[in-house]
Amino acid sequence: MDIKEILSKCDHTLLSVTATWADIKALIDDGIKYHTASVCIPPCYVSDAKKYAEGKVAICTVIGFPNGYNTKEVKVFETADAVKNGADEIDMVINIGDLKAKRYEKIQDEIIAVKEACSGKILKVIIETCLLTEEEKIKMCEIVTAAKADFIKTSTGFSKAGATREDVIIFKKHVGKDVKIKAAGGISSIEDAEDFVSLGADRLGTSRVVKIVKERK
Repeated sequence: MDIKEILSKCDHTLLSVTATWADIKALIDDGIKYHTASVCIPPCYVSDAKKYAEGKVAICTVIGFPNGYNTKEVKVFETADAVKNGADEIDMVINIGDLKAKRYEKIQDEIIAVKEACSGKILKVIIETCLLTEEEKIKMCEIVTAAKADFIKTSTGFSKAGATREDVIIFKKHVGKDVKIKAAGGISSIEDAEDFVSLGADRLGTSRVVKIVKERK
């Protein structure tokens, strides 16, 4: 697979709690240079990042991150604020406790509310697959589809594991035709990236791919 194609599917990501504005600027510079799908950054940097990027790369940020147990109202506020500040894409974390408790309607209502707050911007729903049973993963495919989110996403990268090939296979089989797939967390090589894309991932949440390309040069 052509490396440019892989890079075009990458959300070049930096969500470390120690990330400085200088780090974020460097991330944006790389995103622009290597034509990544977006740069995924903490909400506090969205406004400055939007101005700095000057429309040359999409700005993605995270909501209810990384644990997902904020109230719906907080997630809606966070989303509206991020969009107001210039976010082009929103990656939200579901309430995993609600999923474990089978409060499916509550989860769907929350996704719908966040989607509305996106004001037409792309919404990706993080379900943290490493904490879920296969049954719960399949149920979230159904909920994300019904809520009309744009993507279902495997992981935050902040829990005990990231994306697996098996997760993407399950998503591909059970998600609706209008919902795309994002694999994130633990994508540490070009071969990993190629595998996830070949299995059906439309986006990759990673910082490693750009780093590898830079090292090769």
